[in-house]
Amino acid sequence: MSGLDSAQLRTLAAVVSEGSFEAAGRLLHVTPSAVSQRIKALEETVGQVLVRRQRPCDATEAGRPLLRLAGQLALLEREALADARGPLGGDPGRTRVAVVVNADSLATWFPAALARLPAPPELSFDIRQDDQDHSAELLRAGAVMAAVTAQREAVQGCRVRPLGAMRYRALAAPSALRRWFADGLTRSALAAAPVVLFDRRDRIQHRFLRTLTGRALDPPVHYVPSVPAFSAAIRLGLGWGMVPEQIAADDLDSGRCVDLAPGRVVDIPLYWQHWRLDSAVLTALTTAVCAVAAETLR
Repeated sequence: MSGLDSAQLRTLAAVVSEGSFEAAGRLLHVTPSAVSQRIKALEETVGQVLVRRQRPCDATEAGRPLLRLAGQLALLEREALADARGPLGGDPGRTRVAVVVNADSLATWFPAALARLPAPPELSFDIRQDDQDHSAELLRAGAVMAAVTAQREAVQGCRVRPLGAMRYRALAAPSALRRWFADGLTRSALAAAPVVLFDRRDRIQHRFLRTLTGRALDPPVHYVPSVPAFSAAIRLGLGWGMVPEQIAADDLDSGRCVDLAPGRVVDIPLYWQHWRLDSAVLTALTTAVCAVAAETLR
């Protein structure tokens, strides 16, 4: 560990977060050549290639532990400096809080957790969006300090806490119900009716189909990677889809949508994983996230 240079670690983090040597140079107020020299020096120290020179730049497998270390050191250094300066020590600058969250949590309960954080210290949120089954990958890569994830096993170097479950209901517009399910939720109807998916990682609808039929079906698919547009596509009758009950409530109450299978739901357990650090920011963030989740999730 003694051979690692903190400036080089900060440069590694900047290259990966900003996506290029040029952008990292602008962030650090140095030339791209200086960025390149620091990365090469760090790679020589480690004896491994740490950055994939592509657009955007990415950390290699060998670079991931150092990227995580860089983020942890930056957080602890900033907190230690603020404590050392005391209340009259001036503004230490904003602390960057990088978190990955699944789209449905981001569209429903998670922003309330951010708003519940105390004002000091000043924070700058860097919220990434990814599917709950894959969000832990960014945590493992060292790109974020915490994640809302469906992975219950702790990523190495992290703590994990259960948050509760997000409940999904199968919604369709009345016109879609008449068009594709006039004879009920038969296997043939479910195989023929279009389904709306958020993206190619979204498997909640297929999980629901398997619980209904006991088989894997392959219906036509519409990909709509936006939470508002996803719900709109269902309301407009393009297909049916699984919608978080917090979002589904208004459409069900207004009659714009119907529940395809009342009483049949999919519950997705969610977990909060974060770096195992003695950090005031992480402690405050974890407290806020767990409190709002307890009020909101199943």
